[in-house]
Amino acid sequence: MLLLVLAFAVAFVLLLYMVSPLISPKALKLAGAHVVVTGGSSGIGKCIAIECFKQGAFITLVARDENKLLRAKKEIEMNAINDKQVVLCISVDVSKDYGQVENVIKQAQEKLGPVDMLVNCAGFSIPGKFEDVDIDCFGKLMEVNYLGSVYPSRAVIHTMKERRMGRIVFVSSQAGQVGLFGYTAYSPTKFALRGLAEALQMEVKPYNIYITVAYPPDTDTPGFQEENKVKPLETRLISETSNICQAEQVARLIVKDATQGNFNSSVGSDGYMLSSLTCGMSPVTSITEVLQQVVTMGLFRIIALFYLGSFDSIVRRCMIQREKSEHEYKSK
Repeated sequence: MLLLVLAFAVAFVLLLYMVSPLISPKALKLAGAHVVVTGGSSGIGKCIAIECFKQGAFITLVARDENKLLRAKKEIEMNAINDKQVVLCISVDVSKDYGQVENVIKQAQEKLGPVDMLVNCAGFSIPGKFEDVDIDCFGKLMEVNYLGSVYPSRAVIHTMKERRMGRIVFVSSQAGQVGLFGYTAYSPTKFALRGLAEALQMEVKPYNIYITVAYPPDTDTPGFQEENKVKPLETRLISETSNICQAEQVARLIVKDATQGNFNSSVGSDGYMLSSLTCGMSPVTSITEVLQQVVTMGLFRIIALFYLGSFDSIVRRCMIQREKSEHEYKSK
């Protein structure tokens, strides 16, 4: 019986390797490619633009703040590898008016050619306890973090289908893989990107278009620094259980995974574990990825329970300390 199971396992692995070429997409070469980056004036978006520019791409930066765009443009241009490369800046709010987004994408394509890769990086966070977050913030975050990715993607998808090639990247967050204290307004917007990406990948895969969802951890960016100013204590303590990554490191990994056509892009051991635990019915582009998920799922679930227990303990301690402080204050 044991030999039969072993033989079946070996046959299954061999079958996976036989179909591997049918699963793994051909890598996208960035030399001469047109890459559009929304939210590209700072943080991870700017670093992604720099990384693509270093590999010979033509860049269209899209963001709201024109002054930041111009500063980012100068910084990116310092990384040119030839004198033909161009950085185009377009100031627009990608979350407000689809018609306007469609028009600026058309302008970019008229100047730099069809979009080969779109990186949706526009987004922000408003941390706070559920009852403390202004009710309007829930809609605002969904507009920017979700619709701000839907609109540019919709604007490029027709041309990508016609050309039968392309890459679309959605920059989510580890808070889009696990819901955490203080992110009741933010996490759902990042979870939504995963659902969009899975459904869209099934639609466009026959056209040789590949979707990547990136799940960066806490990253040292201007947005993260602003977020830290208003984080609840519990959220800050939970965040401190993992290291802060540099935007350049995150950008390199996202660009690598996107050009290779990988559906998931994670950073570090925590990111790898989360991606394996939450893989569910997500698409696969690597046989190695499938085998690793099958083998590690049980172990990672046990480790995750320790993490969740630690987070629950942090929340309880903060609640007890807060109630104690309130009681002492009332007793004075």
